[in-house]
Amino acid sequence: MKLRDILKDEKITVSMEVFPPKTTANYESVEKAALGVAALKPAYMSVTYGAGGGTRGNTVNIASEIQDRYDVTTIAHLTCVGAGREDIKDTLGRMKEAGIENILALRGDRPKDFEGDPFKDYHYASELVGDIKKYGDFCVGGACYPEGHPDSATKKEDILNLKKKVDAGCEFLTTQMFFDNNIFYNFLYKVREAGILVPVVPGIMPITRANQVENAVRLSGCNVPERFKAIVDRFGTNPAAMSQAGIAYATDQIIDLIANGINHIHVYSMNKPEIAKGILDNLSEIIG
Repeated sequence: MKLRDILKDEKITVSMEVFPPKTTANYESVEKAALGVAALKPAYMSVTYGAGGGTRGNTVNIASEIQDRYDVTTIAHLTCVGAGREDIKDTLGRMKEAGIENILALRGDRPKDFEGDPFKDYHYASELVGDIKKYGDFCVGGACYPEGHPDSATKKEDILNLKKKVDAGCEFLTTQMFFDNNIFYNFLYKVREAGILVPVVPGIMPITRANQVENAVRLSGCNVPERFKAIVDRFGTNPAAMSQAGIAYATDQIIDLIANGINHIHVYSMNKPEIAKGILDNLSEIIG
């Protein structure tokens, strides 16, 4: 099923992101975790893509298995990093054969300690979006950053670049994590004002361990509200309490978003079925 058809429906949906195994050595354990999330039957699932295309085959395999075993629509991530046009064409062919209809097109981050230019034929996600649309009947989405892309000089420049991506054929956008919903609402107003009218799906990251906060800030530069800092300060040394508090905080964000007319939510599950289940259970009567 195409994501455009899910996202145009007014029905409230909660989807999940999982990541594929990085190596064959841990394939079974990571596969089990990803399928554990799929067994909860989220509205759809996205499967990430390793830096430099290192998990390309595993991304396709896991996405295909989720669809075949659980009948859950999937989105496979695809990045520009380390990819030439022939590499992309080959991967798109594999996705098509596997029955994957949805792709999240990303520039991708420069791999750590990479020497030289990791961007071969594609330097921007907008270029990748255009080629995917030329190749086949895929529904293509992209990423967006409510607090601004780290490589953009200004938020205005970032939104102009986002418009290029949408003009190239991007049909929906999924946001980077944020912990203050007002940041998302302000961002949504600005992108609509810029003429970006595709669905914008907020991405919610349940923080269930204290060290995740530092990683989140380092990776995305997102703002951490004082309210959430207080939660980490109080419960961060108690793993069970921190997990419960993190799930509650993410649930509260989601409820506020839905109450304000945002019907589609994407959760970064980190391959943790128990976290995904905790959130879905908290929302059981809301999402129906």
